[in-house]
Amino acid sequence: MQMYNPPHPGQILKEFFPDGLSVTEAARRLRVSRQTLSAVINGRAGVTADMALRLASALGNKADF
Repeated sequence: MQMYNPPHPGQILKEFFPDGLSVTEAARRLRVSRQTLSAVINGRAGVTADMALRLASALGNKADF
């Protein structure tokens, strides 16, 4: 049986940022530290409920996306 290994949410998140938007600017808009957002994007941290709500608001998606 082949296992499905889904991508980390950070990999998908990168695709939703507008071109040219830096991690620093995205973190400022989300009102989180640059280190926190960088950890999520680089797969070192998961997406918390609070972060999911912030991302949903900023990107116009649902929090469970």
